[in-house]
Amino acid sequence: MRKIIESTFVSLDGIIDDTRPSTASRAEPQHWGQPYWDEDHAGYAQKLMDSGDAMLLGRVTYEGFAEAWSGRDGDSAEWFNSMPKYVASRTLTETTWNATLIQGDVAEEVAKLKEQPGKDILKWGTGELDRTLVEHGLVDEFHFWYFPVIVGAGKHLFEGAGFDTTHLELAEVNRFASGIAVHVYVPK
Repeated sequence: MRKIIESTFVSLDGIIDDTRPSTASRAEPQHWGQPYWDEDHAGYAQKLMDSGDAMLLGRVTYEGFAEAWSGRDGDSAEWFNSMPKYVASRTLTETTWNATLIQGDVAEEVAKLKEQPGKDILKWGTGELDRTLVEHGLVDEFHFWYFPVIVGAGKHLFEGAGFDTTHLELAEVNRFASGIAVHVYVPK
């Protein structure tokens, strides 16, 4: 069975992104995270990318990734652009950028995706889709990339998710010279 692996950048004060509408663009991970992106970061990201053959995205992450990656060239861009994507959204009626809109019950459809043959399914970003995934026990690994930065404003990890207390087990810690520490958690 395929695994769903969630990968999320997190500041030390728990910020994962800017709020919408924007209140502090400094809270966007591409602003506070970029000074720490080095060979260790790239190597770990590549390892994750190599483990998957599909992406699961919520609407906000899907739209952000499509804007950021669809016009780029190069190895990582080729991977992002060619990778099949499954998008959970209550508002989109169609997708582009090599994506399929999940129809019907999201939990049921994601469970079916996990049963299909193939490599892992990668999910970036933490948002509304996580409520459904966590409630139904569909996330197999969380990769939280803790960056050595305090942002001071923005959206916090799992803010507004609204699910019950969920206990996880620390499976692995990867430390980079830049100060990033990736904590890998699995369900207990």
